[in-house]
Amino acid sequence: MHSSARRRAGFSLIEVVVVVAVILVIASIAIPRFLKARLVANESAAVASLRAIATVQIAYDLTYGQGFAPSLSALGPPPTPPPTAAKADLIDAVLASGIRNGYSFVYVPIDSGGTGKPDAYTVNANPVSPGQTGDKYFYVDQSNVIRYKFGGPADVNSTPVPK
Repeated sequence: MHSSARRRAGFSLIEVVVVVAVILVIASIAIPRFLKARLVANESAAVASLRAIATVQIAYDLTYGQGFAPSLSALGPPPTPPPTAAKADLIDAVLASGIRNGYSFVYVPIDSGGTGKPDAYTVNANPVSPGQTGDKYFYVDQSNVIRYKFGGPADVNSTPVPK
């Protein structure tokens, strides 16, 4: 009786294999869904960041009277207060750096009148690793219409993001 109690104290190899197989099946279903959810979250965060940039551009122009910002970093926080036209403290330092939530933000000021004051701008939000950090490429300009495209950088002719 003593020897049979000792044999029943652990799990059999078959039981362990079945448990591992069940865990693998669950993981094979859950991991792709988690990765897709993260990709969609990155895309939503990119759209929100573009909305923030477009919104603060108006505040920048009204505050400093210099047209739109000369760079994305000019919208970021200053090393020491108070804010200035060179560091307006209108967006956080992460977004001002140009990379956030798996997206790279490319800001281009446009001075079409040659006044030295940008009267237009474009911002492209491109996935850092297409297919992993995002599937969509985004674009916004002074019209404040955010647009997207699959497979390459979006532009003024791309599909508007639904509101």
